[in-house]
Amino acid sequence: MSPRSKLAAFAVVLVLAVGGTLWSILHTRQEKADEVAAAPPVPVAELATVTAEPHVVFRSTAIGDDYGKVAMVPLDNPGGPRAFTGVTCDRVYAHRDEAVCLYSKPSLVTTYTAEILNQRWEVRAPLPLNGVPSRTRLSPDGSWAATTTFVSGHAYSSPGDFSTETLVTPSSGGKSLNLETDFTLYVDGRRTTAQNRNLWGVTFAGDGDHFYATAASGDKTWLVRGSLRDRALTTLREDAECPSLSPDGTRVAFKTRNGQPEGQWMIAVHDLATGKSTLLTEKHSVDDQIEWLDDQRVLYGLPRSGSGPSASDVWVVPADGTGTPSIFVPDAWSPAVVR
Repeated sequence: MSPRSKLAAFAVVLVLAVGGTLWSILHTRQEKADEVAAAPPVPVAELATVTAEPHVVFRSTAIGDDYGKVAMVPLDNPGGPRAFTGVTCDRVYAHRDEAVCLYSKPSLVTTYTAEILNQRWEVRAPLPLNGVPSRTRLSPDGSWAATTTFVSGHAYSSPGDFSTETLVTPSSGGKSLNLETDFTLYVDGRRTTAQNRNLWGVTFAGDGDHFYATAASGDKTWLVRGSLRDRALTTLREDAECPSLSPDGTRVAFKTRNGQPEGQWMIAVHDLATGKSTLLTEKHSVDDQIEWLDDQRVLYGLPRSGSGPSASDVWVVPADGTGTPSIFVPDAWSPAVVR
């Protein structure tokens, strides 16, 4: 084949490839548009009305133009009309006076952003964010914000096969604390200098100093108690991930493998005074950071069986190992209870 013929053949292949890519993009867009058009309308409430009473904030996954936006519903009517904020987040957490939002901006090069928002859901301050959003929490007094991101690899089911960055940052501005580099880790009372460790999933106590998180090294994970003042992390028990402290500060809910295959987790609650842990009755694998609805019940996100963008709900189950799980907020993810 002559050089001219080769060039012509290459041009034909290139045109076909570009044409196929454009067709695929247009076809996908049309499918999404058809799906939105066919979806039932989402009942909407006034934002001021919902925020005036105890409510739960979440990322809405209902099909429609508001997919991915932060919404809220009253605690006494979680399945009812939802109020939308207009803010889009991949992960959100909120108190009455502020919220923290983690989101990505897909483009030729995807960028990631974290922001502290005020009561009007306006940006109050940026936060550092260096990877794919994973977890976020605010301290009870709103003075600290914690973010966890994946910074390389995505093999979340195997602790040794991914890398995280967890930062605790003053919400009013200032230097962030990196749990991996700025804190000393004590495993069973002995300081460890292991280089292959990861820290993630912060939950704050109400004293302005202590918090709980997950530490991992090799094939082990631990529930750790941390001190901002002492820059120290101390292990409390093995096989515990993504902790969440109860409102009364006495128990920590977390996900645990408990002998399950990799990538499968159960929910357990650890009593800090007695050291006893109780498995909850949810049988589906829960890959989420638990949120406490009150001192008796916990919330968590679960993907719905099937496919499509609206494939997650927020569930509720008693925290004492009894009862039957049920959907609390349909078409929702990343819940935060605000009282």
